[in-house]
Amino acid sequence: MVCNEERTPVASTGKKLVIVESPTKMRSIQGYLGDGYEVLSSVGHIRDLASKKDIPADKKAAYGKYSIDIDNDFDPLYVVNDRKTKTVAELKRALKGADEVLLATDEDREGEAIAWHLLEVLKPKVPVKRMVFHEITKDAIRAAVDNTRELDHALVDAQETRRVLDRLYGWDVSPVLWRKVGSGREGAALSAGRVQSAATRMVVDRERERMAFVTASYWDVETGVVKGSLADGAQPFTARLARLDGASLARGTDFDDTGTLKKAVVVLDEVRARALAAALEAAGEASVTGLESKPGTRSPKPPFTTSTLQQEAGRKLSMSAKHAMGVAQRLYEKGYITYMRTDSTALSTQAVTAARAQAVNLYGDKAVPANPRAYRNNSKNAQEAHEAIRPSGEDFRTPSSVKDQLDRDELRMYDLIWKRTIASQMSDAKYETTTVTITADVSVDGTAQRAEFTASGTVYTFKGFLEAYEEGTDEKRGDAHRSDDQSLPVLSVGDLVRLRDIEAKGHATSPKPRYTEASLVKALEEKGIGRPSTFASIIDVILDRGYVRKRGQALVPSWLAFSVVRLLEQHFADLVDYDFTAALEDDLDRIARGEQRRTDWLRAFYFGNEEHPGLRNIVENLGEIDARELNSTRITDTATLRFGKFGPYLEITDPEQPEAEPRRVNIPDDLAPDELTPEKVQELRDAPVAGNRVLGTNPANGKLVVVKDGRFGPYIEEADPEEPAEVDEATGEVIEEAPKKGKKDAAKAAPKPRTASLFASMTPDTIDLETALRLLDLPRVVGEDPESGEPITAQNGRFGPYLKKGTDSRSLESEQQIFDVTLEQALALYAQPKYGARKASSALKEFDNDPVSGKPIKLRDGRFGPYVTDGETNATIPRGENAMDVTYERAVQLIADKRAKGPAPKRTTRRTTTTRKPAAKKK
Repeated sequence: MVCNEERTPVASTGKKLVIVESPTKMRSIQGYLGDGYEVLSSVGHIRDLASKKDIPADKKAAYGKYSIDIDNDFDPLYVVNDRKTKTVAELKRALKGADEVLLATDEDREGEAIAWHLLEVLKPKVPVKRMVFHEITKDAIRAAVDNTRELDHALVDAQETRRVLDRLYGWDVSPVLWRKVGSGREGAALSAGRVQSAATRMVVDRERERMAFVTASYWDVETGVVKGSLADGAQPFTARLARLDGASLARGTDFDDTGTLKKAVVVLDEVRARALAAALEAAGEASVTGLESKPGTRSPKPPFTTSTLQQEAGRKLSMSAKHAMGVAQRLYEKGYITYMRTDSTALSTQAVTAARAQAVNLYGDKAVPANPRAYRNNSKNAQEAHEAIRPSGEDFRTPSSVKDQLDRDELRMYDLIWKRTIASQMSDAKYETTTVTITADVSVDGTAQRAEFTASGTVYTFKGFLEAYEEGTDEKRGDAHRSDDQSLPVLSVGDLVRLRDIEAKGHATSPKPRYTEASLVKALEEKGIGRPSTFASIIDVILDRGYVRKRGQALVPSWLAFSVVRLLEQHFADLVDYDFTAALEDDLDRIARGEQRRTDWLRAFYFGNEEHPGLRNIVENLGEIDARELNSTRITDTATLRFGKFGPYLEITDPEQPEAEPRRVNIPDDLAPDELTPEKVQELRDAPVAGNRVLGTNPANGKLVVVKDGRFGPYIEEADPEEPAEVDEATGEVIEEAPKKGKKDAAKAAPKPRTASLFASMTPDTIDLETALRLLDLPRVVGEDPESGEPITAQNGRFGPYLKKGTDSRSLESEQQIFDVTLEQALALYAQPKYGARKASSALKEFDNDPVSGKPIKLRDGRFGPYVTDGETNATIPRGENAMDVTYERAVQLIADKRAKGPAPKRTTRRTTTTRKPAAKKK
């Protein structure tokens, strides 16, 4: 690690400088290493690819398009992040007194790349070693110090290739979306990405399947069955009609997605089912004609990987993938669990010993098998460098022993990981499933029929790992959710049983359920798309871009996503092909193993080869793209869904007047694409239009005041009244006025009519003229400031109602205050500080004093969401976390992390720029 610069030697303090990414990790490790070490944090990456405006003039020719010189082995141009200038200065200060540097970033590709960037920027003249660990305990940290290694340049190459690849993909494809589709939610720029586009396509493909799905209906009969007398304590169980005269009865799984039967079965309709139920009611009894018992075993699931942790946290804890990873990160940095970004299901020998010992201690000697369990990872692209996610240390702490040290989410997550780890080393569960067949001979409309019912019950003879943990399940289709966990009495063939509560039941097949975050993570991993460590951020991106929204736990694609995916499928088919995207991950893995040169691979991806045309050739040969056709989906012969500048709407033509201007109908915001059926289109078409209602005349100017329903919601508009037509008294005909010269120009020059949006509490069908006039007169002048003479006005804005005096503003609590606030109240608001004291009483929660500043911590709801503050440092509550669940410990950590990052400096044009140097080859 030699630097070409000559520096004056600085007297060493004899300390070793340890650099980690996280402030929390920094504090924990410093405590374990003691005074001979100085542990500092880089707070993540310290530099990244330059944005276009930060490229120096002398480098624009080579690096101007991507901040990558594609003609010089795809050499990237890096800049130190504006927010990291202070961090880099602090690291350089510490480096001057150090006699050795230990780069202790995470042991994955991103962590290896962060370490390389630190090396490139700091240019240390002292020995540099790579320090790696998988858990933050005293023993693990001391072992990591004693067993350092060199930087793994193959891992760096893989991560840098990924970064360059994503820049090329995003910066070439995204502009096509901007031109042909438009913008996303709240005007956000659209984006395309190697993994995010494939993930978006998966959600859209599932919705397409649901839209094409044809429901099939079928009926069956259920009955309660009793052996003996209810008065004697006999418990009824439920049996379901399985066969009629020996022929199997239709179930939901017997139909395909077009509503067609896949095999020969009996499909009962309502009439036949009810007639059969009535005949069975009349018979009142049946006999046991079959009895079968089968033993079975269930094995525990492996300990958590990143992917399975995200899935289970979604199913059991209702956490988003991002939230789950944030909580796991905190547990790791505090030393409670091992590293949370891993593909491995393996456990170390000490972890296996700890899990087995704890299982025996809690559940007895039979709780564990004779030999320890070992798991193989079936995931595509698995990396076995790390252990599975487990509690840290040689002896696992129980959840009850750490409950006072963790916040609510951390404790729930630790409990989940602890249980899964213990269960993974426990014995199989053993059970016996009994299936009974009950037969009744009845007469239906004079025809003899034999009805066979079945019922199943499962009894666990040994619970094994189920004592500790049972994995959650995703939503299933149709009959797949039915379980066999009911209890059956002791029965024998030939026993007579009584039938009661007989009911004919109608069923309809259902389409595949929409993806949840958990099931999407599972599907991405199964297809080998992306890395598990990136799934949380990918889902966050497609939510932020407006491609997907959440309905409960389900991910519902927007019509915007349909347009984006359609464009990519038609013009960038390879780039959103699932197999191609997965193959990219395989190639990146080969680079990480040193089996593939990064420059050769990037050259083939960008310029093309025999197997792939190359990104550059695809972009340069796009041809014409019909934006209108791209943003259109035909729903019926007369109704087309179009996605425009302001969102989706229906364009409905009149078949009797095909040349007439189509009618536009807004679509409810909460309507999912698969719910826009022909029947729904008809309903929307026939719904009364609340807008375009004349409220009256403005007495001040004689103009009509009209309420309308627009693309941004209901609003008020002033309109000129129509002049009565001139009539020829002799003939009674309307006299048509000859068009005046220059009328079009005059119309263009005419002032636009006044408009005003309705408040959120108002509706078009209830608003009256008086209120409409008050809206049109906004902003309202509340009065003048007696000191400055400036007018104070009340109005609505993007972030809600507020007062304005010159350039100074104050928020109001409700829209009604725009009409009601008095000058005295306004002056009282301006007399208080804009931030801080004025909102002292609006804190959602109050905590004890911050240990650093000594000031009380408060949880507030701000303009951009909830945050915690000690009056000096504000820290936003991460998206996905429930603000009201934030504890004092979590608030202290958020503020500490934000304080460590420092304030965001003003952006300047002066930046440190660096081109990537080739990684040194190992000899």
